[in-house]
Amino acid sequence: MQFDQTTPILRSFDEAKAREFYVDFLGFTVDFEHRFEPGMPLYMQVSRGDCVLHLSEHHGDCCPGAGMRIRVSDIDAFHAELSAKHYGHAHPGIHDTPWGSRDVSVTDPFGNRLTFTSAVST
Repeated sequence: MQFDQTTPILRSFDEAKAREFYVDFLGFTVDFEHRFEPGMPLYMQVSRGDCVLHLSEHHGDCCPGAGMRIRVSDIDAFHAELSAKHYGHAHPGIHDTPWGSRDVSVTDPFGNRLTFTSAVST
């Protein structure tokens, strides 16, 4: 038996802020959007490389305040990319962990913490 990739669902509350953070700042692409009808909550998928995230405005899907670790092949280049954007709501640093990874942590506008890392703990 083999398990495959997971797709976390993160709570969001504001479409414009979600796009500004995930697309403009982090460099993800919007893959799809869904609303049951105009004016209803948004459910969308964003991705960058093999990293896929679902963002939901539906209150029953998930709670804000999630945390996750996302492996990045070149954490220093990613950190430089983020630093060059001068995003007004986050200025992430890069740090070496006691367990040997290099991490860049950011919190989205909805309280979800994303830690981009050179190695996911096993």
